[in-house]
Amino acid sequence: MSTLHFHTPTEADLALLLDRLADLMARRRIAVTRGGTDLAHGAAALVGCVTTAAQEQALVQLARMSKIRSVFILQMGAERLAVTPEMGGSLTRISLPLAETETNTPLAETLLSYAADVIAQPIRPMVACDPATGGLIDLAARVAATDVTVMINGPTGSGKEVLARAIHAASPRAPKPFIAINCAAIPENMLEAMLFGHVKGAFTGAITAGQGLIRAADGGTLLLDEISEMPLGLQAKLLRVLQERKVTPLGASEEVAVDLRVLATSNRDMRAEVAAGRFREDLYYRLNVFPLYTLALEERPEDIVPLAIAFLRRHAPAGILPLFSAKALDVLRFHAWPGNVRELENVVQRALVLCDGQHIDLADILFDQLAPKPRPAPTPAPTAFKRPRAAAI
Repeated sequence: MSTLHFHTPTEADLALLLDRLADLMARRRIAVTRGGTDLAHGAAALVGCVTTAAQEQALVQLARMSKIRSVFILQMGAERLAVTPEMGGSLTRISLPLAETETNTPLAETLLSYAADVIAQPIRPMVACDPATGGLIDLAARVAATDVTVMINGPTGSGKEVLARAIHAASPRAPKPFIAINCAAIPENMLEAMLFGHVKGAFTGAITAGQGLIRAADGGTLLLDEISEMPLGLQAKLLRVLQERKVTPLGASEEVAVDLRVLATSNRDMRAEVAAGRFREDLYYRLNVFPLYTLALEERPEDIVPLAIAFLRRHAPAGILPLFSAKALDVLRFHAWPGNVRELENVVQRALVLCDGQHIDLADILFDQLAPKPRPAPTPAPTAFKRPRAAAI
């Protein structure tokens, strides 16, 4: 588990604020230490809360003594929320429009969520606050340490690829390539060549040889996204690759050995796909060595606000970081999110367009709405020639 070192201030209110920030770090599976410089050694970053220039200087000095290269300073009493990198990015100033007397207010909780994402994102990008997501991260960390094949199942837009990337990043294969291929987005007649590669002249237009995505992932991880969309004929060839760890490029006569880890995702009930004859049973069991399941956003409500803030930071123009109002966050919390995380990202992007640049209010939150079905045109009576009326819309 990655570690942060918190420099606890003497002021009780500020210490309590950092306690709550430490809890948010724990939910993202980032450990926090406190104390002297001996405990700070080896930490990924140093975090402190300051109200004076002297406190800030002491924090920077502690980082130098502890040989910590990344410092996050929470600066109280700012005019507006801002995140300012300094010293080439080694110091990040998080300015909070919060007085010391407001550290136990709903505003403080919202601002802490912003600060938590700024601090945690470089260390553990996968956003988590709900206990269900924390448990999934724990499972992913355990399976990442091994080399077993993983099948990730869950609704569309629930973060399956994000989880797959987290597994790769936490594995011994992290320095090697992570290659993702969406089996549903590539035409069937191109999928085989893209996966297995081809020799020169293997088909019309193959003027040079192609390595293929499987060999491109050699030493690293191959993600087969939406594997349930793969044609049956290609499934048999993939099964051999998984069994033998060898691939035969299109048009070649010799096999090429590959060393890779395979992850697969699907938004379908794979047992039902097997029963219906749309997916090979032997391939299903070869992929389903360690199954993981992502949940719909509605089933992990505590992730909604942290994810909204993470998307806000991702899409906000440089130098602008609006603050969600309490009413805006409430309406996000209680929405059903049929489109899951992707719908939430869309809503945040719309809010950035509509807001005044400093605050995102209730009026800036627009949810997806299904287009109304058009009413049928009226059927004219069988009379003499008559100019037809326009259809009602």
